[in-house]
Amino acid sequence: MQFTANDVPLPARLDALTVAGWTGRNEDTIRHHIEELAALGVTPPSAVPLYYRVATDLLTFADAIQVVGEGTSGEVEPLLVTTGGRLYLGLASDHTDRDLETHSVALSKQACAKPAAKTLWPFAEVEDHLEALELRSWIRETPEAEWTLYQEGTLASIRPLDELIEASGLEAARAGGTTAAMLCGTLGAIGGVRPAAAFRMEMRDPVLDRTLSHGYQIETLPIVA
Repeated sequence: MQFTANDVPLPARLDALTVAGWTGRNEDTIRHHIEELAALGVTPPSAVPLYYRVATDLLTFADAIQVVGEGTSGEVEPLLVTTGGRLYLGLASDHTDRDLETHSVALSKQACAKPAAKTLWPFAEVEDHLEALELRSWIRETPEAEWTLYQEGTLASIRPLDELIEASGLEAARAGGTTAAMLCGTLGAIGGVRPAAAFRMEMRDPVLDRTLSHGYQIETLPIVA
């Protein structure tokens, strides 16, 4: 896969991919998300935040993904990418197998593709107003349904990205010239975490008046025993 920033192609090879979990800044927000997932049978985390390494080929620009079973769902998240010693900000969905999550969060992160927008913003262009950036997602619960607002908030709800960059090792990757990416955590789901036939997401910069967006269909494959 090859991202672009300001219409300039970036190196295509990704050496490492991390999914940061439990990154809410407000303790009540973290508790709400933990309770959302606990209702689905997910064991509470041992610490917050946590950093899950997953296969690099899960990150994709695809507009359709295939999943096994009906227990998966997407999550809109800021995406940090470092390449050539530079840092960029983008948009991705941490699509997760919720059924598998009740057994192992780490394995559930590995089970599904992570669709992403192809365009990145240089981090320096947004660094002074990160907390103003707006995240939203919508779902179509069935192929015939209308779009429903599923998540909405700003990056102010997520731990400071500088903190995540340092703690996750992404800063070390940047300094070493490694091409690496990290999904940075999400917002609570409006109406609860649930599967959908389609997922759409955006990150809007109200200061520079621009938007990153991406959407994808979810094809459910049968579970064969």
